[in-house]
Amino acid sequence: MFKDGTINDVVVKNLQRFGDQRGWLCELFREDEIEGKYMPVMCYISVTRAGIARGPHEHTDQSDYFCFLGPSDFKLYLWDNRPQSPTYLARQIVVGGETNPISVIVPPGVVHAYRNIGTIDGTVVNCANRLYRGERKQFSIDEIRHEEDPDTIFRLD
Repeated sequence: MFKDGTINDVVVKNLQRFGDQRGWLCELFREDEIEGKYMPVMCYISVTRAGIARGPHEHTDQSDYFCFLGPSDFKLYLWDNRPQSPTYLARQIVVGGETNPISVIVPPGVVHAYRNIGTIDGTVVNCANRLYRGERKQFSIDEIRHEEDPDTIFRLD
């Protein structure tokens, strides 16, 4: 059903680590390098165990700004579920993390999931452009969770 290819509006950017004897640092985003509609308003960090996946799910309004820096590597799966998109029904797979530090902007309507493909726990940073559950967490979660559907068409390999 899905055709492999690049998905319109998904932005993948290589990140650069700057290291010295103390360790390293990496710029995750800069206001002068990101389109205004994707500007983060909150940020969180998560740890995913080796071999474990999160998703697939999608947002109706929120864009995610994932940063895969390591430790470990992740396989990110993206499916264009936007009927109005020129790449509707495209599937894109990106690997990022320790061996390939990247950020990935995932716009609303693009279903996404990722799996830690390494052998150790991995860290992911997300700088979303919407507040989780809105101002003071008083609204519904902007998420359609396909991982809870045993018949979902959004499958990880």
